[in-house]
Amino acid sequence: MYLKELSEAVGVSGSEDAVRRIVLDAIGEHVTNVRIDPMGSVTALKAGTGQHPLKVMIAAHMDEVGFMVMGFEADGLIRFTSIGGIDDRILPGLRVKVGSSLVPGVITWTPIHKNNDQNVVKMSNLRIDIGATSKDEASARVKRGERIAFDSQYMDVGESMMRGKAFDDRAGCSLLIDLLRDEPYPVDVLAAFTVQEEVGLRGAQVAAQSLQPQLALVLEGTTAHDLPNPTAEPDDEETPNPACRVLGGPALTLMDRSLIVNPSLVAFLRETAEAEGIPYQYKTLPGGGTDGGAIHVANGGVPTAVISLPCRYIHSPTAYLHRDDYDNTLRLLKAALARLTSDVIGS
Repeated sequence: MYLKELSEAVGVSGSEDAVRRIVLDAIGEHVTNVRIDPMGSVTALKAGTGQHPLKVMIAAHMDEVGFMVMGFEADGLIRFTSIGGIDDRILPGLRVKVGSSLVPGVITWTPIHKNNDQNVVKMSNLRIDIGATSKDEASARVKRGERIAFDSQYMDVGESMMRGKAFDDRAGCSLLIDLLRDEPYPVDVLAAFTVQEEVGLRGAQVAAQSLQPQLALVLEGTTAHDLPNPTAEPDDEETPNPACRVLGGPALTLMDRSLIVNPSLVAFLRETAEAEGIPYQYKTLPGGGTDGGAIHVANGGVPTAVISLPCRYIHSPTAYLHRDDYDNTLRLLKAALARLTSDVIGS
């Protein structure tokens, strides 16, 4: 498992270099046809045993949500904007790393002693403090256009929980690395570690056009909202209605805003999980999107399914993922590749 190294690497959309280096080092001896495409995605071939002449694209995105430096104030504070979907409510007081030198900074906040207004502060009204006292000092340390990432460290929590940033989708990248480092499968695996998913599925579109797969599986970290309703009254016994839950096993997407998943593939994955005794769950909330949205319409259409790891608190500085969910998702992927034939997609 490469999740620790991948999680701690900084790879905000459009600047995935550090993640790409980890991926290339991890897969280099286990694949052929390694290529960095013009967008920056890494593609590679894990040749199959020849048992089934099927080309299966497996994609996971390297980028994470974050911010970009937009300008400087006279007092040395930094103006910034978001890259990808980030909730303004989590920002005040957060630690961040700014620019290619990873300059430590803090997003400004008003102490509660002076804050009588409890409304959410818009991102446009926040600044980042890197300890500079003038515009010239700040601009000498970081540049406009540089990326800003959450300042978080990976940690094992208890016996089985893993904690860190960017599990969406470094957890998927770690799974794909583990998959490629194993023995060959009956089918050819066309691996794609994509870029710029968080800003429009851009890397996946180019990668799918280049690889021309017959079938695709997308690996994701998705929302596990299996916690009590924070707006409920203290005595309210309402149970949460989660999109996914931790320890529920891999989540099979039925539909999101970017695609309706191929029904034959959903049935195949469900039947595979049941045959192997692997727990699974469905992702049924229609919001959000994945690289599958770009892949399934490439090259005249590609049957595509999405398999996700249930993670709490994604798109924040700290996500939680249970090791059993990781291991069961890897088991399902390996079992699916062992059982896949062209009959699954009717061709």
